[in-house]
Amino acid sequence: MLFHSSLRKELSRSFGATLVVLVTIVMTMMLIRTLGLAAKGSVDPAEVFLVMTYTVLGYMPTILSLSLFVSIVGTLSRMYRDSEMIIWFSSGRGLTDFIQPLFRFAWPVLLLIAVLSLVGWPWANSQTQGMRDQYERRGDIDRVAPGEFQESSGRNRVFFIDKDTANGTVASNVFISSIERNRQIITSARSGKVESINDTRYLMLSNGQRLERPLDKTGLKISEFDTYGAKTGSNVAASADNTPARARTTMALLANPTPVFRAELAWRIGMLLAAINFVLLALGVSSVNPRVGRSGNLLFALFAFVIYYNMLNLGQGWVGSGRVSASIFLLMLHGGVFVLALLWLAKRHNNWGLRAPRPAPASIPTA
Repeated sequence: MLFHSSLRKELSRSFGATLVVLVTIVMTMMLIRTLGLAAKGSVDPAEVFLVMTYTVLGYMPTILSLSLFVSIVGTLSRMYRDSEMIIWFSSGRGLTDFIQPLFRFAWPVLLLIAVLSLVGWPWANSQTQGMRDQYERRGDIDRVAPGEFQESSGRNRVFFIDKDTANGTVASNVFISSIERNRQIITSARSGKVESINDTRYLMLSNGQRLERPLDKTGLKISEFDTYGAKTGSNVAASADNTPARARTTMALLANPTPVFRAELAWRIGMLLAAINFVLLALGVSSVNPRVGRSGNLLFALFAFVIYYNMLNLGQGWVGSGRVSASIFLLMLHGGVFVLALLWLAKRHNNWGLRAPRPAPASIPTA
């Protein structure tokens, strides 16, 4: 059908262009953010591109929703501006007749949003969290670069080595400053090497000196040693499961109905419901005066998207704190927006107005 095919072709072009632009912007922002995390030591510099890819993949449901919303608003606004909508209306097409072709175009995108929200989002977060945890749990000696002062994983030690061997197991001119049991301890040695004792890595220092001083500066103890072992890492993983809710699978959230998990589940389901509402909202807000540019509609669409998305995140916090249940939150936010979109669409379709009816003209009495 000419009506459906022409509309879907233009929507496809607009959606593709919008998606490319948004993905480029988000990738640039995530690259800057990831480089900042790598500079602070939170992310392995060798895995910057991989972390950025996982992060962008996690944000794809939001990017797809915004691309779909903007493409529909832009396409319909252009049709209003070029008087194409008047032609369709004159041929017997009403505004509600656009619902079917819009959803026929949008259903693959909505399906992809559902898959990415329920499966892709937790998987990408779990991969990113795993890489960050593995990088944080690396041994202290792995953090040390020759000629640089580096902190340990617990932020209670500072390491410095003059130079090391090619395999990174032997170092010379080692300096360690730490705070243990309310004492400041400074250890220096001519050389050190990494050894594994009971599956735990130790830095074995040779020919060095150890200085201990209480933090209240009440005394000073100096000792010399031929061999001294300093623990540089632990192989013991955390006993408690500290995996954040956003990195857990949807099935895990359903199996453990805590408020925090319910909030995360409501957010994932809400992304799909919001995308559906955006299709109806786009049809309602796309009207434009042919004498005025369509930039006002796009700005209003972006403003509506920001408010809706922020309400989604705000409601997640409310559900997580126990202030409201997940079902009530989904019903109030998404159900309310759905009803508002239908009322707006009905007003536009039936040309409802708020102006009072004009009084009938008075009749002129005849002689």
